[in-house]
Amino acid sequence: MPIIRRPIIRRWSIARELFVLQVLVVTLLVTAGTVGTVALAAQDAQHAAVEEVTAVAETIALSPLVVSALRAEDPTSILQPYAESVRDATDTDFIVVMAPDRTRYTHPNPTLINGPFVGSIDEALNGGTVVETTTGSLGRSVRTVVPVRDEAGAITGLVSVGITTDEINRRLRNQLPVVLLATLAALGIAAAGAWLLSNRLRRQTHGLGPEEMRRMYEYYDAVLHSVREGLVVVDTDGRVALINDEGRRLLGLPDDADDAPVSALELPAEVAELLTAAEPPADVPVLAGDRILVANQRATRFDGRTLGTVLTLRDHTELRALSGELDSVRGLTEALRAQAHEAANRLHTVLTMVELGRADEAVRLATAELELAQQLTDQVVGAVAEPALAALLLGKSAQAAERGVELVVDPESRLDGARLPSRDLLTVVGNLIDNALEALAGHPAPRRVTVLVTEGPAEVLVRVKDTGPGMTAEEAAAAFRRGWTTKREGRGLGLALVRQVAERHNGSAVAASGASGGAVITVRLPIGGPS
Repeated sequence: MPIIRRPIIRRWSIARELFVLQVLVVTLLVTAGTVGTVALAAQDAQHAAVEEVTAVAETIALSPLVVSALRAEDPTSILQPYAESVRDATDTDFIVVMAPDRTRYTHPNPTLINGPFVGSIDEALNGGTVVETTTGSLGRSVRTVVPVRDEAGAITGLVSVGITTDEINRRLRNQLPVVLLATLAALGIAAAGAWLLSNRLRRQTHGLGPEEMRRMYEYYDAVLHSVREGLVVVDTDGRVALINDEGRRLLGLPDDADDAPVSALELPAEVAELLTAAEPPADVPVLAGDRILVANQRATRFDGRTLGTVLTLRDHTELRALSGELDSVRGLTEALRAQAHEAANRLHTVLTMVELGRADEAVRLATAELELAQQLTDQVVGAVAEPALAALLLGKSAQAAERGVELVVDPESRLDGARLPSRDLLTVVGNLIDNALEALAGHPAPRRVTVLVTEGPAEVLVRVKDTGPGMTAEEAAAAFRRGWTTKREGRGLGLALVRQVAERHNGSAVAASGASGGAVITVRLPIGGPS
């Protein structure tokens, strides 16, 4: 079956649609304005013609020459040359001086002299002025008729001055090029402004059409609000350009965090440092409240321009907890494997001594090892009633023994009940012991870690000290900051988690050097629940 390919329909971009719409609207407006201007110009030309012929007629009617000529035996011989000279000077089409009975004394066409005047004269005979547009001997014209009075005020004649409508239209046509030029200039300026605006809009929308922009917004908005990673986009001015729902949840930000300066947001200190860091971090664990987040940050660029940075956040709290438990189980398994190997060696030794007939010494060797192990177990279980913490201490003891480190539980240790969440106790004690074991790695003997866990009326005290190299004042001050570590390779998250637990319980965590060397870390957790 042949594949039917639909033709690709390239829709107009929103910039092009806006440009065409603007040009159409401006063209309609300019056309309407031009038509209105022409209509007003025609009306003005009509009014100007009326005013002109009225002024000329009134001036002629007041002329003494005209008044005296009307009493002469041959008025035409005097008035015709005068009327034609005035007509030429005033650029009118006709000047007719007539008797009250309509008999013409003057006319541009001499053959019409002594003929009757065509038009209204009644109002002029009554002393008024006639203004009308009518058809006469020269065609349709705008004319006025005024009376001529003698010294006594009697009407002795009439004067009519007119301009044909063809002449008025000719004058109007002479003005059209200016009007059309102004119209074209207005259209050109408007089209240029529309093109500039369209070009700017095209750059800002990247040539996308309305349907493409709508689809892009819907899809991108759906993706941003559905992904399980937090996204924080910051522009080059240090303002939050975009943050999705997961980012708000992980960082505890309000809904109006968009477009706010980073410095104005109540961000965790470590997240704020990442957003302003010169070097973009990659897979960096940060603490945000009671969560452990893994952050990545990259610069965002488009067409070679840097638009800002985007920070992605993944919640690794549960994963870190499971990893810690897995590390504890792995350490305990390795310790049990080592103990099984050691027990096999001791069993082989006991059997050999029995075969050699030294049974009493074999019994003493076997029971001494059992008594030592049972003594440690009894001490831990008797001092710590929390089973998970007791198991952690026994496992860490075996792990320490495997590393050649002696783990000692202080005889003053006492924890009768689970007045604090066991998960928080495991986090604090486990990380402090791990930190101490790492500090003793490669350190000469004696290598000892002493753990004190005791419960008072108002707080739980955890103190871990070692016989390692100790800490300087600067190291002690920075010990609980994320990134500080005693390992050659590591992220420095353990003590930061201890500080986080202490702060959540309104407690304290202090690191210092011991009086006899080594480091001492003391954590106080008030009883009463986290803040």
